[in-house]
Amino acid sequence: MDEIDVPRFFLCPISLELMKDPVTLPTGITYDRESIEKWLFSGKNNTCPLTKQALAADCDLTPNHTLRRLIQSWCTMNASNGIERIPTPKPPISKIQIAKLLNDAKSPELKIKCLPKLRSIASESAANKRCMEAAGAVEFLASIVSSTVEEASSGEALSILYTLQVSEAALKTLIGKNGEFIKSLIRVIQRGNYEPRAYAVLLLKSMLELAEPMQLISLQTELFIELVQVLHDQISQQASNAALKLLIQLCPWGRNRIKAVNAGAVTVLIGLLLDSSERKACEMMLMALDILCGCAEGRAELLEHGAGLAIVSKKILRVSSVVTDMAVRILLSVSKFSASPAVVQEMLQLGVVAKLCLMLQVDCGNKAKEKAREILKLHARAWKSSPCIPKSSLSSYPS
Repeated sequence: MDEIDVPRFFLCPISLELMKDPVTLPTGITYDRESIEKWLFSGKNNTCPLTKQALAADCDLTPNHTLRRLIQSWCTMNASNGIERIPTPKPPISKIQIAKLLNDAKSPELKIKCLPKLRSIASESAANKRCMEAAGAVEFLASIVSSTVEEASSGEALSILYTLQVSEAALKTLIGKNGEFIKSLIRVIQRGNYEPRAYAVLLLKSMLELAEPMQLISLQTELFIELVQVLHDQISQQASNAALKLLIQLCPWGRNRIKAVNAGAVTVLIGLLLDSSERKACEMMLMALDILCGCAEGRAELLEHGAGLAIVSKKILRVSSVVTDMAVRILLSVSKFSASPAVVQEMLQLGVVAKLCLMLQVDCGNKAKEKAREILKLHARAWKSSPCIPKSSLSSYPS
């Protein structure tokens, strides 16, 4: 292809490659279907790439049969140069076809038999996914998740639902059904195998990112129990990240942080921190732990854990500036609101105080340094004259 002069109008303006299935936008510009669908649906753009004109959400991609036949003829003429003739593309599925497929699946057995066909349709293109949503596939799949006792079918419906990359409007509809679909997802996490549990958590994350404050405040305790269990089980990196992000998002609302603490979140996070040095994971874990330590119950769980203070202190100056800042925030919460004489002595014996003194001597960011200074000042009477602090650190102890 590099050595052959390809007519310019045969090339897709996005990929700059020979078009296999040319389609024309309402703006009059023709693109290869795969490239423009990726631009519009996966990239969530709503403009014509060349003209920058706004496009309707359901704008038509009109097949350019004349141009496609010209390209096929050109390929045939250049067969001696190694150019293969592009095949005539399969017509995209229509909303009417999908609606008929869904309507014909009236019984539970037929609904389940319908799932492989829906998966196949969704896998073909981003346009098919949008077409499926428009035809009611989201509600259809959600009903299978909510009503099916059989774990495999519920899991398959969930995986297709997640694969659809459902629009914000459809996600809000799922949230708004009196919380029933959220309860269904919680049941999947409780009883499912690894894959259905992972899809349920990922879908919950997508949904709850769009929830209203009152919906977040009224979340069930069971949700936090299951999120903590997902973290404990480490079913997949993607599911763990989603569970952490959900805890970070949900815990500041209402009594959610107490629900998470009672579910064992502090203990599980400390255990994960003991085994993790990966930057992003540590940042999210300490961010969640910082939020949980914003309540007395969270701080009590941290202090009750034998490795709580030690692991928080250990992460300072080792992973990233964000981790250092979060760790010092946690220590400040403890120092301000939960610093019994025993805790103050434990911080000294574990080397926490020495680490805080070290922070004043190195470049670790002004905000983190100010917090370290504040902690040291709070308990200067108990710490400043202690032999547990290295002499090299005493010179930096704030007055």
